[in-house]
Amino acid sequence: MKHYEVVIVGAGISGIGAAVRLSQQGIDDFVLLEKGDAVAGTWRDNTYPGCACDVPSALYSYSFAPNRDWSRLFAGQAEIRHYIERVAGEHRIFPRVRFGTEMRRAQWDEQTHRWIIETSAGVITAGALIAAAGPWNEPLVPDVPGLDTFPGEVFHSSRWNHRYDMTGKRVAVVGTGASAVQFIPEIQPKVEALHVYQRTAQWVLPKPDYALRAFERTVLRRVPGAHDALRRVEYGLMEALGLGFRNPWIMKVIQQLGKIWLRLQVSEPRLRETLTPRYTLGCKRLLFSNKYYRSLARPGVEVHPTAVASVRGNVVVAADGSETAVDAIIFGTGFHILDMPVASRIFDAQGRSLDDHWKGSPQAYLGTTVAGFPNAFVLLGPSLGTGHTSAFTILEAQLGYVLQVLTRARQEGWTRVEPRRAAQDSFNTRVQKALAGTVYNAGGCQSYFFDANGRNSFNWPWSTRRMLKELAAFDDTAFDVASASRADVITAPPS
Repeated sequence: MKHYEVVIVGAGISGIGAAVRLSQQGIDDFVLLEKGDAVAGTWRDNTYPGCACDVPSALYSYSFAPNRDWSRLFAGQAEIRHYIERVAGEHRIFPRVRFGTEMRRAQWDEQTHRWIIETSAGVITAGALIAAAGPWNEPLVPDVPGLDTFPGEVFHSSRWNHRYDMTGKRVAVVGTGASAVQFIPEIQPKVEALHVYQRTAQWVLPKPDYALRAFERTVLRRVPGAHDALRRVEYGLMEALGLGFRNPWIMKVIQQLGKIWLRLQVSEPRLRETLTPRYTLGCKRLLFSNKYYRSLARPGVEVHPTAVASVRGNVVVAADGSETAVDAIIFGTGFHILDMPVASRIFDAQGRSLDDHWKGSPQAYLGTTVAGFPNAFVLLGPSLGTGHTSAFTILEAQLGYVLQVLTRARQEGWTRVEPRRAAQDSFNTRVQKALAGTVYNAGGCQSYFFDANGRNSFNWPWSTRRMLKELAAFDDTAFDVASASRADVITAPPS
């Protein structure tokens, strides 16, 4: 049975980032398990028309591998995927990836202080497990009665069927989130009729995007410090926006821009009323588009301000009772964000899964380690999401923390490092208390930030500067540690 010091699950931006940082730290005995046939994760899977990042490109990259040659201010899917592949190639990560290998079960063995990992290619063991599948991994398709009998084409936006020709077709789009806002303007000119099912109106702001000119790209690529300066400026602007998430009155001011943008894009009063949100900007994920509103105002498009209740033959039956015959149904309904499938595959020594521990409300210490699961790390984990910064910023803060734990364990001879339940509970109590006054919780909406129990298990309620500070130092008093060479468990003193 092959043993590794570290096993990484997933080869998206989190997994590739973890692999590079482990290598840089001198930890070379690791492997990445990737169920797909290529790296890049969500940027490999999401190929729908118009797919692009809604975070400025200079921020959407690893600090240790900056891309100074983005073609746009907000990069598209193909360019981001190419960047991730390039980083993996330049840092010699590909030989360490086991493509087509799915982790089916990982369980902690208290006797050996190892993770026993069952994969589609056999069983391996690891000293440490890094769950890097991310929250934007598994598409969420609603359980719509009758959908399985629909005679036409059905797919989720993250599994786009490029072979299907929509020209002249009647198409229903279910959901109006980040993906739908991007692909609806792209498919609208092709279809005969477009029916958009909108449960909740979304705030959509103008996107300050444009193709960088040759001169600008040359400056960013060749002038020392130019790219770093742009990255700092973008980070500063995003942090300033973060003040609004912590102070809803600021977002109410900013949302006036959204109202103006909607009025400029949609002249018809009834449609504009349908598209006007009833909650504070920032309560849901911020959306940006220069074409979405205009596409909904064009002939042949109908916005149904209701959920889909069922499907009967080729007819979509809405919750308001309306019926519409269509040729295709596209779900833009997001992902399993807080009910990540990987949580049902990771088990403690007693055979209880992460799902069993969480009971619908994911919790972790500093969003990274979980009580009951020694030597395990969750990247882009619970209570770390923000509405205003790059996933790379969060990821790199976590990776720095993970490396501190692993390096310290090497130095001290620890083979078991687990956060104390009291430390985890204290952290999550602080988070929940601080979230109460944020726009995420007080903005007047329901969003994917809230778990099955109605608890916000997604958001970080403070600035990313504070996140960086809290993850910058490994506090061993918050952990129980042990060595396999000793029978006793070395318990850190209470904090």
